[in-house]
This record gives sequence, C-alpha cells and structure tokens, in this order.
Amino acid sequence: MSLKDLLMDDLKVAMRDKDVLRKSVVTMLRAAVKQIEVDQRIELEDDAIIDIIAKQIKQKNNAITEFQNGNRQDLVDLTNQEIQILMKYLPEQLSEDEVFTIVKDAIQQTGATSMKDMGKVMGIVTNATKGKADGKLIADLVKKALSN
Repeated sequence: MSLKDLLMDDLKVAMRDKDVLRKSVVTMLRAAVKQIEVDQRIELEDDAIIDIIAKQIKQKNNAITEFQNGNRQDLVDLTNQEIQILMKYLPEQLSEDEVFTIVKDAIQQTGATSMKDMGKVMGIVTNATKGKADGKLIADLVKKALSN
C-alpha cells in the first residue's frame, strides 16, 4: 500500500472516529503533497512524500521553540501531538549509534579529514538515512566525528 493510500485510509478513519486532530494533520499533509503534485505536474512517490513529512516535522519542531519562548504550553502540547501523528508515516527512526556508524563509514568512504569535507560526508549520510534520522542529529554527529 502506498503512502498516499495510507493517508487517505487514515483520513477516512479519523473522520469516522471524529478524531479532529488526526483529521487535521492528515488533511494538512495531503494538501502539501497535492500542492507539489499540481505545481510540478508529477505524481509523487513514497520517497518524496517522506521528504515532505520530514520537512513538516522540522517546521513543527521550530514552531515548538517559538511557542516555548512565548510561554504557550498549550501550543507546545498540540504541536507535539501533531508531530507524533506525522512520525507514524516515517520509516522507523535510526538510533544515534546507528547514525554515527553510518557517519564513520561515510568519512572513511570520502577520506574526509576536516570540517572542510563536511558537505561530502553530509551528502552520503543524508542519502543513506533518508527519512530515518533527523538532519540536525546527522549534522551534529558529522561535526563531532570530523572535529576528533
């Protein structure tokens, strides 16, 4: 079953169960997918949809920081719930140790020795972990490995 089909099925279930939050999140996600499909006149595959989901999660994490600065715990809680719903559609996330192993392999593969090589390493690691690890975690681990 494709991710688009899963989203449609989940939308129907959310509507049937009167789960307003899930319905809202799934509708927002489907709209983002549809917008790109219409703009680019293409049919998105699961990999592209995973990229959209990861981008939405990143935006929501950034929003949480702003909500915390504004002392809006209600919005922090709501956004965390939205993130949990979105995470359901991503592949299983890699642990920090698993990502670090991929980073070390990429450094060996590229022969990277300093921070100047960070771009090469990031490219390889990002492709290897597509949708399975947070970009900030990857960047932090690459910096840590290259600074040693």
